[in-house]
Amino acid sequence: METMRDVRLRMRSVRQSLQVTQAMKLISTSKLRKARRRLEETRPYFEAIREAMHDIVELGAVGSGAWFDAREGKAARKTAVLVVSSDRGLAGGYNAQVIRFVEERCPPGSILLPIGSIGKRHFMDKDYVLLEDFPTSPKEPTVYEARDIAAFVAELFLAGRIDEFKVVYTRLESVVRQSPEILDLLPLAHERLEPGRRARRQAPRFSCLPDEETVFDSLVPKYLKGVVYGALVESFASEQAARMTAMDAASKNAKQMLDRLQLLYNRARQAAITGEVSEIVAGAAALDS
Repeated sequence: METMRDVRLRMRSVRQSLQVTQAMKLISTSKLRKARRRLEETRPYFEAIREAMHDIVELGAVGSGAWFDAREGKAARKTAVLVVSSDRGLAGGYNAQVIRFVEERCPPGSILLPIGSIGKRHFMDKDYVLLEDFPTSPKEPTVYEARDIAAFVAELFLAGRIDEFKVVYTRLESVVRQSPEILDLLPLAHERLEPGRRARRQAPRFSCLPDEETVFDSLVPKYLKGVVYGALVESFASEQAARMTAMDAASKNAKQMLDRLQLLYNRARQAAITGEVSEIVAGAAALDS
C-alpha cells in the first residue's frame, strides 16, 4: 500500500498536469474562435473571384488553355499534393487522421508538399517525394503564406513539372468532429468554378480589359490563393477544436484521478491514525499489566 507521502506527490503531479490541460483548452478555444471569424471574413472575397472566373467561362471567352489542360495523353502523370498537418501534438487524432487519409489515397512515390512538422517527419520515412516544405505561422495562417504556395504550384503546373495539384486538409464539421478531405485544384474544371453560395445565374454582360483571357489568367493565382488559404485556416481551426476536445477529456480524467487519489490518501491517513491508536492502546495495556 502506498504511503501518505507517495499519494501526496502523485496528487501534486496530477494537479500540475490539470493546470496545463485547462490552460491549453482555453488557448485553443480562443484560437478556434479567431480562426473561424477570420475565415468567414475573407471567404466572400475569394467567392467573388471564383464567380468572376465562372462568368468569364460562361461567356465562352475562356474554356481551354494552359489552366484547363488535363494532359490526358501523358503516360507518366505527376500529381502534387499539399498536405496540411500541425507542428504540435496533443490534438487527439487530428494528425493521425490526415496521415492515414494521405496514405490511403496517395500511392508510394507521390509528390507531397507538407505543411506542419508532424506530417513532414512522418512522410520523410515513407516512400514519398517531398518536393518543398512550406513553414507557416504558429499563431495563425496568413494570406501571404497561401500566396507563396499558390505561386509556387502555379509555376510548376505551367512549366509542366506537375500535371495535377490537390490539397488535403481537415474540414471542421463541428467542435467534436473533424474529417480530412481532398480538393482537386489543377487543372481547372468548369464544374468546380460553379458559385457555391447562391443559385446559378445568367452570366452578366460585361467587358474585360485588355481581354477576357488576360483577366482570367490574373484571377487564377488569386483563386488558388483563396482555396489554399481557406484550407489552411480550416485545418488550423480543426486542429484547435481537436486539441480543445483532447484537453477537455484530459482535464476530466485528471479530476477523476484526483478523486481516486484523495480516497487513497484518506484511507492511508485513516490507516495511519488507526495504527497510532492501536500502539497507544497496546502501550497502555502493557503499563497496566
